[in-house]
Amino acid sequence: MYSLLTLAGTAFLAALALTPLLRDSFLRLGFVDTPDGKRKAHTGAIPRVGGIAIVLAYVLSFCTSSLLGHWSGRFESADLSLLWRLTPAVGLIFAVGLLDDIWSLSPYEKFAVQVLASSMAVLAGLRIHFFHYHQLEPWLEVPTTLFWLVFCTNAFNLIDGLDGLAAGLGLFATLTALAAGLMSENLPLALATMPLAGALLGFLRYNFNPASAFLGDSGSYVIGFLLGCFGVLWSQKSATLLGMTAPLLAFAIPVLDVCLSILRRFLRMQPLFAADRGHIHHKLLERGLTPRRSVLLLYAVSCLYAILSLIGSAGGNRFAGVVLILFCVVSWIGIQGLGYVEFHAIGRMLFQSSFRRTLNIELALRGARAQLAELKGLNERWELFQSLCEELGFCHVRLEMRDLCFEKCMAADCTRNDECAWHCGACGNAWTISVPVDETGRVAMSRQLDDSNGQVALILPLTLLVREFFASLPHSCDNAFGSPVTRIDR
Repeated sequence: MYSLLTLAGTAFLAALALTPLLRDSFLRLGFVDTPDGKRKAHTGAIPRVGGIAIVLAYVLSFCTSSLLGHWSGRFESADLSLLWRLTPAVGLIFAVGLLDDIWSLSPYEKFAVQVLASSMAVLAGLRIHFFHYHQLEPWLEVPTTLFWLVFCTNAFNLIDGLDGLAAGLGLFATLTALAAGLMSENLPLALATMPLAGALLGFLRYNFNPASAFLGDSGSYVIGFLLGCFGVLWSQKSATLLGMTAPLLAFAIPVLDVCLSILRRFLRMQPLFAADRGHIHHKLLERGLTPRRSVLLLYAVSCLYAILSLIGSAGGNRFAGVVLILFCVVSWIGIQGLGYVEFHAIGRMLFQSSFRRTLNIELALRGARAQLAELKGLNERWELFQSLCEELGFCHVRLEMRDLCFEKCMAADCTRNDECAWHCGACGNAWTISVPVDETGRVAMSRQLDDSNGQVALILPLTLLVREFFASLPHSCDNAFGSPVTRIDR
């Protein structure tokens, strides 16, 4: 325990001393993050030196412990070979983050290096074997581990939007992994997490609101990548078959933020990796919280998730179900309280049957399109089309094409005569779509205004389908017209 405290204390003091020195040096050199009045709302130019201070403090803590001769006894007998083999991968992640802080790399360049560093970690022996009672197939272990490491690296980078947020959440996650390592006597995990916790605590002295130093990509990338590695180490030595479930709970806020961002952008048909102001901390600011209170609230939630994670990890199978239920309930309440309009709209669609109606419309249109390929004559196409319109809830449909008039009234109380009216009295209170199909022809479809199953969403796909039914009619179908007469279907 004395060796662990030495690691943490040395890292804490080193980060406490190095951060202001690096901050002032970077200010003189002009390597700073300047506000833009949009996503970057800080008031002045602030250096992004957190990654350098944290990495230097982390390395100095191990060097100091080695010089003091603390690597003896249980720590000397512990297998730390995997930790040393991970060092090049961590160094590569730090390097790409530092280069991005100074020269701004493209997203593709950063992503490629992240995948390369994650691959180096996998080759070093870092593998995910279990995920919530399920042992992964050997061929799934490598891609799952790569995805997890890249995901964690970017999750802590994306959550770094308020003073002290990413560093504080990283500190809570690190302390959770440290506690899990101590409880399960996972000495490599305890040794790896203790100096990171000290370094983050020392850096928070300058990063908490109002911040005088930022993490930068070098800091957020290193924290995310290290915590991703710690999560795998945690799962490998876990006493239960929860596998990666406990680390996921410990890192829940960054993970949830990334998942919500991707889902929101997908629903809005926006680029998945584009920057926006829809992250969790942005929504808290919109709800009227100050930046400091927003960060403290997320700290409290992170602490709750950490407790649930440790209960699930230590309690084994007895509490796993309860822990997951509590996690889902807290997360659901929190997401609802953030006021995401995208998820509110999805909920309304699901609970008000809009989703099922839209799905039925899509299935009907696809079915009609599949049958269309087998039909050649105009009469056959008309029969299929009027059946489709009846299935979709239209009360009247009419086709005028090449001196022919096809008309069908589907209203139950139809009282129309044999004239070619656009709609009869039974469809008098209706809206009508009129679609041209050639130079002289058109198709008109009417639907009652008070039809509760009416969907504006079907207008465009149905209009396109009309063109496929009749505008693309081959010339060989002309023989199906017969003499130029008017035909009316009752």
